[in-house]
Amino acid sequence: MPPPTTLRTITDALLRSLLPPVCQICADCGEHDRELCGACSLTLPWHSDGCARCALPLPEDADDICYRCEEAPPPLDACWASLRYEDPVSGLLLRYKFHSDLAAGRLMAQLMALNPPPWPLAPLVAVPLHPSRLRQRGYDQAAELARLIGAPCWKGLRRIRATAPQSERNAEARRHNLDGAFGVVGEVPQAVVLVDDVMTTGSTLHACAETLREAGCQEVNAWVCARVP
Repeated sequence: MPPPTTLRTITDALLRSLLPPVCQICADCGEHDRELCGACSLTLPWHSDGCARCALPLPEDADDICYRCEEAPPPLDACWASLRYEDPVSGLLLRYKFHSDLAAGRLMAQLMALNPPPWPLAPLVAVPLHPSRLRQRGYDQAAELARLIGAPCWKGLRRIRATAPQSERNAEARRHNLDGAFGVVGEVPQAVVLVDDVMTTGSTLHACAETLREAGCQEVNAWVCARVP
């Protein structure tokens, strides 16, 4: 009997031949086996000019690191955002995160793979949901992105304390909301790449990075789908 991965590949190929991809943005025909048409692909806000430590957009004449990260280096060694959190990406991510639109998430992972970080990938570590939130939502959006990207993943980072949604808090409240929220199970790799869907203030990624460093990780980078500018 063929292994599950082979069966999945065959099934996906059959589905693509019977049901051609439809653009997730305008419902026109997709191109290149992606659920995105050529016209909508031209509207994507690709992000390639961000600070190397926090991924915020930089002025044209700036160095690789913004003045904020120079004055107060974050716990991330490097940070990369494939896209900016603007239309149509913002709408797709809202559908994926809050409306169980897994097809939108699949497209987001494909777009991340088209604009990967400029540095080698260590094992991917998805920013985890608390078990109670996972039961409520039914899936972990960051873990799905990491899985769909297809690189090796490490699953030892856990959210051990349920926290209120970050989207409902300002920057200062976001930082304190995550105190003691994460823990580690098992031996930590020497280097990892945190993966998340959206980076706003960076509080969640920073809390994860600090937890991993306390557990012995030497290098923590982050790769997000979209950065809020």
